[in-house]
Parts: sequence; structure tokens; C-alpha cells
Amino acid sequence: MNTFTEELKNEIIRNGIENDLCRTAFLAAYVRTSGSVLITNGNYGFEIVTESERTAEFVCDVFEATFGVPLVVSDANVDMKSGKDKLKFRCTGENAGEILVKLGILSRHNGKISLIFGIDENIVSDERCMRAYINGAFLGGGSCTLPDEQTYSRTGYHFEIIFSNRAAAGDFCDILCEFEILAKLVGRKDSYVVYIKSKEVISDLLHVMQTVKCLKKLNKIVEHKDRRNNDNRISNCSVSNIDKAVTASVAQIRAIEIISQTIGLKSLNANLFEVAEARLADKNASMKELADRLQISKSCINHRMRKIIDMSAQLS
Repeated sequence: MNTFTEELKNEIIRNGIENDLCRTAFLAAYVRTSGSVLITNGNYGFEIVTESERTAEFVCDVFEATFGVPLVVSDANVDMKSGKDKLKFRCTGENAGEILVKLGILSRHNGKISLIFGIDENIVSDERCMRAYINGAFLGGGSCTLPDEQTYSRTGYHFEIIFSNRAAAGDFCDILCEFEILAKLVGRKDSYVVYIKSKEVISDLLHVMQTVKCLKKLNKIVEHKDRRNNDNRISNCSVSNIDKAVTASVAQIRAIEIISQTIGLKSLNANLFEVAEARLADKNASMKELADRLQISKSCINHRMRKIIDMSAQLS
């Protein structure tokens, strides 16, 4: 069974990409989050890594359709931690450096080439390209987990995308802000993580990503868990009230017994004696039930019972 992360990535792939500009933005984000720049014999190139054959096939098709150059498999092995296949693809040769320039990862100025650590504004020039960049970043380095539907926990919603440098991660947060999505940024070992833990904000982000099927699944889980959590709160409240009533009843009965064993219940005035007898006659009745039987108000019986408890405290 697929995880929610896999479902979300599969929906991104099924949706495809609109046009050449969006494909460039998508690939720029994918290479930024799943790849690394290589320098071989003075020439620039890059390598990307994925554990998904479906993702690999999709990215290779988009890459060749955009730049007319195929990505070449450089390695295929099993990841010891995850147990999944890890596929590596490389792009090297004469065109690789120019492709990285088009992806906004390298800059060429006065014949000199340098790395761009942030996100090139030209790559995300409009709303559609920003959406494509978000989807490409998630496909390359993202994950999204939802809580178990069968638990009562209110925690467990988590969306994140991992970047290799802080500049790109910070710029990505700025892109999300364009859609009024506020994310947090934290360093984790040698990487930087953009993450969201709010179910409402994750829902808004899935809407931005146009992953309708996954958005519906998220909203269904949120609705289901909110309903269960509400039922649980009501149940806990009822149990708490019952516990308080039982504790109060035990204290009242103990107080009456102390008076009975010391000065005797007959020493109480008529009103207090009536309440004490009613409590001993039905030890499990609520105060409201006792008040109804004696045809007095609840506040009145509470007042009389406090007098009995105070009297017993003086005798014990």
C-alpha cells in the first residue's frame, strides 16, 4: 500500500506539466532537491538520485522533451537503510553546463561560471512556474505524513521538503509566501528543511499544488479525526464528572459515618439529619437526584452537606 507521500508524488506525475517554462521550473527544483553538481575535467554536469522508477521515468521524459538530451543511468543499487532501489542518472558533456545555466543553478558572466545558491527569479517568473517549482521540489526532496485515522491524536500532520543549502530553502519559503503559505525553516545536519505541521496550511498547499485527489483524502482524514477527537473530549468530560461525583459521595458518606460514630446522627438538626439519611439510603445518587427527592434546591442540599462535612472535620 502506498504511503501518502507516494500518493502525492504519483498525482503530481499524473497531472503532468503545462508548458516549456513550467517544465524548466519543475526540473530546476527537482535537480536542486535531488541532485548534485559535478565537475569532470573542468566541465560542469550533474547527477540526480531517486528511489522511484516511476519518478525516474517521468523526470527523464520531461528532461529529454525540454532539452533534447537524454539522462544516462550511472548507477543502480539497493539502499541499505530503506531497502529500496536507488537509481542515479547523470548529465555530462558539452551541453550539461549550459543546461544548468538554463535551470538557474549556474551563472555565466564574462566567461566565468559560478554556482547560484538561491532560486533564480527568472525560473519562477509567474504563478504557473511557481506551482511547477513547488511540485518539482516535492517530487525531488519532499515527504508528507498524515496521522493514523484510528487514533485520537491531534498531532501527526507533517509536510517537508529538504534543500542542500539555506539560500534555496529561504527563497522557497518566499515562493510559498506568494500563495500565502507560511512555512518554517530549520537546519538538519548538512541540509535545510522547509516544513509545515498545520493541517489547515498543508490543505492550502495541496490546493496550490493542484493535487485534488490527495487534498480530498487529507480533508476526509481531518474531518474524521476532528469528529473522533470531539467525541473523545465529550466522553472524557463525562467520565471526569462521574469521577468527581463518586469522590464527593465517598467524602459525604465518610463524614456522616464520623458523626454517627461520635455524637450520633440524632444530634443533627432536622434539616441536616434529613440530608444525612437520604445520602445513606442511596450512596450512588447524584446531588441533583437527592435534591429532587427531598424537594429542595441543589444549592440548598450542597449547603447542608458542607455543614455536615465541616462538623465531621471538627470531630475527627
